[in-house]
Amino acid sequence: MIDWFAWVQVGLALAAGLACVTAGLLGRKPNDYVLGIAVLVELLLIAQLIIAIIAPGFGNACLGNPLEFYTYLVSAIILVPVAGFWGLIERTKWSTVIIGVVLLAISIMVYRMLQIWSIPPTGTIG
Repeated sequence: MIDWFAWVQVGLALAAGLACVTAGLLGRKPNDYVLGIAVLVELLLIAQLIIAIIAPGFGNACLGNPLEFYTYLVSAIILVPVAGFWGLIERTKWSTVIIGVVLLAISIMVYRMLQIWSIPPTGTIG
């Protein structure tokens, strides 16, 4: 995982999520801008998956639990199309809010993935 790339993802997903929640609460239905930014976040997640697969071969291995990391990543990759599909099916302001909440969740998930990748575990409980 590349630190600066993860921070770009966090920032973009956070800004997009806030914009979508605000637009939804102002009564705007999902439009090309809302779905377009969701697609951009999805493409960055797919790029992150590719980076995570090849990074260990270049000496940038996951210091935390790889299973936890990939669970977060695959879940995030699945969430965006589900929210976008919902936005296409149910064209209400609440769909825009849901897409925004999903994008906010993605920003938190990517931040957590960065922690898992970069910070080694500090011991065991028990």
